[in-house]
Amino acid sequence: MRKTTILFLTVITSLISHVSLVDAGLSLDRLSTKDIAMRKIILKKLEPLIQERQKKENLATLTFHELYAPLKKKEKEFLKKFRNLDAKKLGVKIPFRGIAAGQEDLIVIKDQKVKRDGKPAFLPPQFLPKNVYDAYLRMMGAMQKDLDKHLYIESGYRSSAYQLYLFVFYLENHDYSIKETVKWVALPGYSEHGASAHQAIDFINADGVSGETNPKEFEDLEEYRWLLGHAQEFGFVLSYPKDAPIGITFEPWHWRYDTKPRDS
Repeated sequence: MRKTTILFLTVITSLISHVSLVDAGLSLDRLSTKDIAMRKIILKKLEPLIQERQKKENLATLTFHELYAPLKKKEKEFLKKFRNLDAKKLGVKIPFRGIAAGQEDLIVIKDQKVKRDGKPAFLPPQFLPKNVYDAYLRMMGAMQKDLDKHLYIESGYRSSAYQLYLFVFYLENHDYSIKETVKWVALPGYSEHGASAHQAIDFINADGVSGETNPKEFEDLEEYRWLLGHAQEFGFVLSYPKDAPIGITFEPWHWRYDTKPRDS
């Protein structure tokens, strides 16, 4: 009887452990071989759409209807599993910001020139709510006056559909681990890039330093130090500071607009 009880408890413990690593039918530690193959099929099917929207310079406003249109029913259901992930189970501590439909009232920012690999290049058009863009322009005017330097918008608004695509796309960079990817790429609805009331901007400087491959490069910029001292005056807050207990890695380039900024 004792052996039977121990065996039963062992089985139950094993099942509980397995359930804790699975959410919405997806393995959180690493996607199954079947799911990795499904991801590859979906990205291949979506590639023409993504390329077309990039050419039209409106990828950031992609809607869920447009994202799902090239896919079969099972493929749509697979993508929707990522929308239904339990953020708390994944250790996400940033708040839910709401779904960005891709149809918000936005302005387009074009003709931003920076250096790429030492050569002049234009950034893709970016989108921002007008009030956020106006605040950004005021802040850059002050930085220009103080430093004779300027930061550019590498990434502004992103719809939740585009955010979903990015999350699935970047899984490969983190060995197909949802738990690891979520530390670097926000789930749809949790990204500040799609939150009009808390709109985020990813900055890049004139020399092409964005910090995304090496955060210390951006952290060492004079422009970054200026932001730390002055950004709040214009309504911008560093969203993901160093050693913050929010489950997101340090992103010195990522600043959100907040009408009620708080110390970060």
